Amino acid sequence: MTDISRSFGFQTVAENERERRIRRVFQAVAPRYDLMNDAMSFGIHRLWKRSFARQAQPQAGQVIVDLAGGTGDVAALLAAPDRSVMICDPSMAMMRHGQARELRHVGWLSGVGEALPLADNSVDTLTIAFGIRNVTSLERALAEIHRVLKPGGRFLCLEFSRPWALVRPFYNLFSFAVIPRLGAWIAREPEAYTYLVESIRRFPHQREMVRLIEHAGFRDVSYRNLAFGIACIHSATK
Repeated sequence: MTDISRSFGFQTVAENERERRIRRVFQAVAPRYDLMNDAMSFGIHRLWKRSFARQAQPQAGQVIVDLAGGTGDVAALLAAPDRSVMICDPSMAMMRHGQARELRHVGWLSGVGEALPLADNSVDTLTIAFGIRNVTSLERALAEIHRVLKPGGRFLCLEFSRPWALVRPFYNLFSFAVIPRLGAWIAREPEAYTYLVESIRRFPHQREMVRLIEHAGFRDVSYRNLAFGIACIHSATK
């Protein structure tokens, strides 16, 4: 995949500090990240990711990039010997943990969403699952995703979102009271999981995310709620 590599970008002081904080979080939780996700979602995140991978419709001959792919669980669902699937993630700790799983037909690339080390118009499908809320600039990341996709290329994003009103109070209680305690018990990093819960709460709701994706130049933007809106799959075309 070296033929599609490219690197550029800039950040403000505040964004640099946020990036350092995010990297500290994922450095701390990498060894138990998958176990913690199972505990937090009662394993449902695996069903969401399978549905996400099916919606991506990976095809023979495609170049597919899973941004913020971490330990590789989504990439493994997309991979096959007849296509090029690459994980692009800023956390070396997360990728090292994933590489230990010896995933087949998956490549690894270090890079951040706001300055993707990929050439213009080089990617058929770009996916990101539970990672876009951790970029320092959502607008720049969406612009970069649009840049690297080929005309007609597809962008799919699986992320936590705003639950239905009836569900929201129970979900908020679970998020702020239970998840940090699970983080302390299982991952031994309660502060890291407090940050992750806060990042979910700050993330744009479904319709606002649609607006941002459209503003980045995408068309055919749509979303599909999962589990009463607790999670959501956004899809769009360049």
